[in-house]
Amino acid sequence: MSQLAYRRVLLKLSGEALMGDEDYGIDPKILNRLAREVIEVRDAGVEIALVVGGGNIFRGAGLAAGGMDRVTGDQMGMLATVINALAMQDALEKLGAKCRVMSALKINDVCEDYIRRRAMRHLEKGRIAIFAAGTGNPFFTTDSGAALRAIEIGADLLLKATKVDGVYDKDPNKHADAVKLDDLRYDEVIARNLQVMDTAAFALCRDAALPLRIFDMAQPGVLLRILRGERIGTLVHA
Repeated sequence: MSQLAYRRVLLKLSGEALMGDEDYGIDPKILNRLAREVIEVRDAGVEIALVVGGGNIFRGAGLAAGGMDRVTGDQMGMLATVINALAMQDALEKLGAKCRVMSALKINDVCEDYIRRRAMRHLEKGRIAIFAAGTGNPFFTTDSGAALRAIEIGADLLLKATKVDGVYDKDPNKHADAVKLDDLRYDEVIARNLQVMDTAAFALCRDAALPLRIFDMAQPGVLLRILRGERIGTLVHA
């Protein structure tokens, strides 16, 4: 623990991160690699919780734009996150980890209800907690759910895994002259409209003074390197 910069963290994974090179669903090889990295962090002595998105299965906002009722679409998206959380739990348990899925929606036959004190107890016992179904409310993204849960459990750091190695001043996939920003303040991110997370999530983190690190999860061993204090990706802080 003396080598670690953080005691308790929450990792936000997008649903797309589970697809690998597939067009849809879950790639078992990617799931297994992510599970091994999470266990490596837990074995090093860090209490770790996860929030997994559902974009590899369903996006409520997308169908709402096509005419579906937004509340119904968001509820379907929440159920997609439960599917991904159960898949991650299975991968972790097959590697010997103890894991609990906790849902903001009541689905008692497949996972526990989210209760803050119980979640913190799981972490204290060395279990990996996976928080599913976002906040349990429509109109809130899983980014907001991750920020909220990180604050509730007293995390020292919120980690957001993406497909790029940090925050840029403009889209690096469209602009060759995009500049990577290593250190940002929340007010600056919101003012410049750097949309790597939704504004509500940034505001939650800012108000709670919770630091956020955005990084590329594709690098092997990157999680443990960050938790040992390496400056990888972009740090956003209050």
